[in-house]
Amino acid sequence: MTSSPSSSGSRWSDLERPPLNGNDLRRALVRPGSLWTSLDVVAATGSTNSDLAARAGELPEGAVLVAEEQTAGRGRLDRTWSAPARSGLFFSVLLKPDVPVGRLAWLPLLTGVAAATALARAAGVDTALKWPNDLLVTVGGEERKAGGILAERTGDGTGVVIGLGLNVSLRAEELPVPTAGSLALADAVSTDRDTLLRAVLRALEEWYGRWAAVNGDPAASGLQEAYAAGCATLGRPVRAELPGERTLVGEAIALDGEGRLVVAAEGGGREAVGAGDIVHLRAGD
Repeated sequence: MTSSPSSSGSRWSDLERPPLNGNDLRRALVRPGSLWTSLDVVAATGSTNSDLAARAGELPEGAVLVAEEQTAGRGRLDRTWSAPARSGLFFSVLLKPDVPVGRLAWLPLLTGVAAATALARAAGVDTALKWPNDLLVTVGGEERKAGGILAERTGDGTGVVIGLGLNVSLRAEELPVPTAGSLALADAVSTDRDTLLRAVLRALEEWYGRWAAVNGDPAASGLQEAYAAGCATLGRPVRAELPGERTLVGEAIALDGEGRLVVAAEGGGREAVGAGDIVHLRAGD
C-alpha cells in the first residue's frame, strides 16, 4: 500500500507517538545466547531491508535495523509503502539459516506466525494471516491490512533479510487506502511500540529456533500447522493473479510442504501457487 511520507520533524513532534528507546530494547533483546546480535534504531531511512541487505556480508546473523520512519519501504511486487513517523513498527532482521534452499520460502510465513502470536499476547488483537505475507486485523467488522512482510535473499547469498511493517497508531484519517487498518483502530489494549517490538522479536526468535533446529522442516517444527490455523485465506474463495497475466479462481484448500497455496480451481483440478497476488473473494463473487 502507498501513502505520502510524513516529515519526521522533532523527535517529540507528536506527543502521542514517543520515539523508541533503543538502549532499553538492546538491553532486553541483545543478550548472550540470544539470536539477536545487534539492534539499531534510526530516525528515518528509505528502506530497512535495503540498508540491511547492503551490509549483510559484514554482519552476523541476528542483526536488527529499526526505523522510526520509512520513506521508500517496499512490499511484494515492488509496491511502495510508507507511513507517518513513529506510527508503526518498521524493521528488518538478518537471518542466515543452514537449511535446504527450498525451505527458505517458509521464512515470511514463519514471521507471520510469530507476529500474530506476539500481537495476540502484547496487544490483545486477533491478527489473521493472509497468504503469503499480510497481517489482517478486524476494524468495524471488516478485515483490514495492518501489516506486511517482505523476505529477500541477500545479493551475496549469505542470508535472508526479512522486513516487517506494521501500522500501530495510524488514525482513520491517516489511512493510505480504505482497506488499511492499524492496531489502534482494532482496539488494541496496548500500542506501546517498545513492548510490541520486544514481543514480536522474541516470538520470531522462538519460532525461528524451532524451525532451524529441524533443518527447516515445516511439519516437524509445527510451523505448517500453526500457519494453517491462523490463515484467513484457507477455506475461502480466492482469485490468484499469477505471473504472465494469468488468473486462477477457486477455493484455497491447503498449504503444501513448500509453503505454496493449493487452490481447487473452479473448472476442476488443483494448482499449487508459489507466487502471485491473492484476492479474498466473498461468496458469490
